[in-house]
Amino acid sequence: MINMISGGSTNGDSGRARKAHGRRLENFEVNSQLNCPTDPSISFGREDLKDVVIPHNDPLLVTLTIANYDVARIFVDTGSSVNIIFKETLDQMKLEGFELDPITTELYGFTGHALQPLGQIVLPLSLGNGDQRVTKMACFTVVEAPFSFNGILGRPALSDFRAVASTYHQKLKFPSGREVGVVRGDQKAARLCYVNEVRIDSKKKRREVGMVSIGRTSKVHGQKVLLMYEEGHEKVELIPGA
Repeated sequence: MINMISGGSTNGDSGRARKAHGRRLENFEVNSQLNCPTDPSISFGREDLKDVVIPHNDPLLVTLTIANYDVARIFVDTGSSVNIIFKETLDQMKLEGFELDPITTELYGFTGHALQPLGQIVLPLSLGNGDQRVTKMACFTVVEAPFSFNGILGRPALSDFRAVASTYHQKLKFPSGREVGVVRGDQKAARLCYVNEVRIDSKKKRREVGMVSIGRTSKVHGQKVLLMYEEGHEKVELIPGA
């Protein structure tokens, strides 16, 4: 389970581009006048806790409109350096006229493990409903991995929409003209996804450390012990505690 994602091509898909991105901050003048939009104030209060089961520590999962599809189970992750859509989700959408662009920069979870994305795709993304709906083009990194989520809304989209998330209030708020748009979280889906993620992670670990090979010579690879035949090997699943 990747709780925080870094890497990707958000700040450039090369070392030179990422260094240039860092230098922009050094050249920034603190007192310079910025052409910032005049947004309405965004705040959270007791009224935002209506229909929220408390106490809780649930993640914020929302339903968003991506390329005219209402996509549920989108994980709002302020720690992710990229927006992510999983390959299985993209395949189900059966989009035409959108191309997958290659990228070389890997993604890294907080454990440091690397994952090579399949590419990236730019799709229209909408937050909110009715008169408060706001639509922008968003770049998604495409990943093929077993996940209970359909996608991850990371810092790039949150910044583009100037959105503010509150996991406690289970809401995502964003400016929509002079008003504040709201996307509500789904606590039930969040808890089901958590259970599924733990199950997926548990099965993955059992597959990695629960198989050994019996043979004439032995090799150690991290937590795996391989006892190799010269002409092949037989795999036997270990039962913990047996």
